Amino acid sequence: MFDNIREDIETIFERDPAARSALESLITSPGLHAILLHRFNHWLWTHKLYLLGRFGSYIARFLTGVEIHPGATIGKRFFIDHGMGVVIGETAIIGDDCSIYHGVTLGGTTTTDKGKRHPSLENNVIIGAGAKVLGPIVIGAGAKVGSNAVVVKDIPAGATVVGIPGHVVSVSDDANQKLEAQRHAMAKKIGFDAYGPTRDMPDPIQNAIDSMLDHMHKIDKELEELKKKVKSQK
Repeated sequence: MFDNIREDIETIFERDPAARSALESLITSPGLHAILLHRFNHWLWTHKLYLLGRFGSYIARFLTGVEIHPGATIGKRFFIDHGMGVVIGETAIIGDDCSIYHGVTLGGTTTTDKGKRHPSLENNVIIGAGAKVLGPIVIGAGAKVGSNAVVVKDIPAGATVVGIPGHVVSVSDDANQKLEAQRHAMAKKIGFDAYGPTRDMPDPIQNAIDSMLDHMHKIDKELEELKKKVKSQK
């Protein structure tokens, strides 16, 4: 237990430039308090002490402004900055080394289904202030969600997401290189100057062109597969 507390305090020093001492963080960090209280409440929940777990989470919300359902699963070195207004639902799963900021909601969509209904965050995910991540979706490892974005679909690893509804504006280097090569090939095939889909363009225009090229690539691939099937049947 003490090892986990030490890790949580060290995480604050790594990610919060305002942190000046371990004692200060331990006494005055509502995000740290919320995490420590949740770990105890989650232990109660997993041992079927549901009422005590829920009551503990209610007390934690009153003290910290952070509402974490005791059923939520949270990994190591989780960091909540500021914390006020954070809501994490019952079936949310958070991996290791994730960070979220104030006003973030990891919530469900309108449904009466009692199964998995909250997001899963893989390792090293960052969720910006005010963002809403809704439904039983997966946010890939290393992904970043911009402030006030509303995300309702799965996000690939290493992606950066912004907007309402959330859309990917960049992906990890390897995936980005693959996509750019694919788009360049499609642009060349249709006689389009490939300078169009570049990172220097205004985001809405780039997204529109990228979407068209991706769609054309998909259609082209399906057409080639259809031709092969037709030839094999002759």
